[in-house]
Amino acid sequence: MVSGLYPQEPQSVDREFGSCAVDPPGGEGARSGVAPVLFPGRSALVVAGPPPPVASGGRIVCYVAALVEQFAKAFGPLNLLMREMSRYLLFVNLPYAYPILRPLQAEILRRGGEVAWFVEKECPDELRSDEIRLGTVHEVIDFNPVAVFTPGNYIPHFFPGVKVALFHGYPINKRNDHRDDHFTIRGWFDLYCTQGPSSTLVFEQLERKCGFFRVYETGWPKADIYFSSEMQVNARNVRPTVLYSSTFTRSLTSAPLLAEEIERLLVARDWNWIFMFHPKLTDPDILDRYKRIATEYPNTTYVGNTFDVTAMHKADVMLCDSSSIILEFMFLDKPVVTFRNSHPGPYLIDVRRPEEVGPALERALTRPDELMREVRTYTMFHEPHRDCRCSARVLDAVDDFLERGHVGLKRKPLNLIRKWKMRRKFHYWPFRK
Repeated sequence: MVSGLYPQEPQSVDREFGSCAVDPPGGEGARSGVAPVLFPGRSALVVAGPPPPVASGGRIVCYVAALVEQFAKAFGPLNLLMREMSRYLLFVNLPYAYPILRPLQAEILRRGGEVAWFVEKECPDELRSDEIRLGTVHEVIDFNPVAVFTPGNYIPHFFPGVKVALFHGYPINKRNDHRDDHFTIRGWFDLYCTQGPSSTLVFEQLERKCGFFRVYETGWPKADIYFSSEMQVNARNVRPTVLYSSTFTRSLTSAPLLAEEIERLLVARDWNWIFMFHPKLTDPDILDRYKRIATEYPNTTYVGNTFDVTAMHKADVMLCDSSSIILEFMFLDKPVVTFRNSHPGPYLIDVRRPEEVGPALERALTRPDELMREVRTYTMFHEPHRDCRCSARVLDAVDDFLERGHVGLKRKPLNLIRKWKMRRKFHYWPFRK
């Protein structure tokens, strides 16, 4: 797999299947909705241009190839029309999916496609009034999407369309497992849209090993939010603002351990604080304690266990433990202080004791040059796509997969037990009336 990155592609490139003009971000191609060739590493099924010399008896093959080429040219507008009529489904099983999928929704609508959401019953429903909701499996089947996207670990196999994995974060292996769960292959997906070198290299190896899915490096749709011009301009704060975010994993969360020290800093330092926790941190004792702190101190804002991009933008520095949101905050070119991080590195200011938090935050607010250089190097390894076109590349990857990427794939594993459990979970038994 080779990804075409806009900053690295020339304006006109000669490929094995002919010459194709590639527009830069915001160029004519972007406005017209015509997708440039983004994945040249996939060999084309039809070779454009004059037929190559062939052995005797191969003239018919050449003639057919020429006819196919002419057909493709003649029906190019039809292909574009079909693309604009395409339907896509966004599958949500945890609340962190909403900010990941909404940039993709915006790109689908910009291209003239249709998009709908399916939210599992156990998941908080955060859909807006203008977003289309499908409530049953039968409605999904009637909607008949060309592709289904999720940042979760599965998509029901009986949903129509290409099953696309988008991931809920980056591969930081916060639990120090022997193998990062980010790279677990469960047999549900046709296509993995990876974010950068930290994920692509491993998934390419898995693609060759398994043979029943494709890997495209597209960048993460949520990154389109962070690298927008609005988010890249720092907020003008009268006082320094600290965003405190903690993970949900019991062995890693700092929330119970830092509450007392944070209260002390609220009095001792002239800082504003924002509390925003992982969506899966649902311990009522922890949440209630920080709600109480926010109520008692006027320089504190409680967001809760939901994502608020405004809080990310407003903060000058983050205090965290071990969570992929650290990377997301660093995309804004801001420093992070961590408490007992599972993988400390030179891109972090990591502390081991609560009383070290205050001095570490003071240092981070000075934005040391060496620290910020490490931050930029670290984030580039995980997410090099900074042109706000990750969502566009995801849709282009689906188009490429449907056109040629699916060719030569093996059948996915039977997964009979998993599939039976999935049908039971969704109460979907098509042979029953």
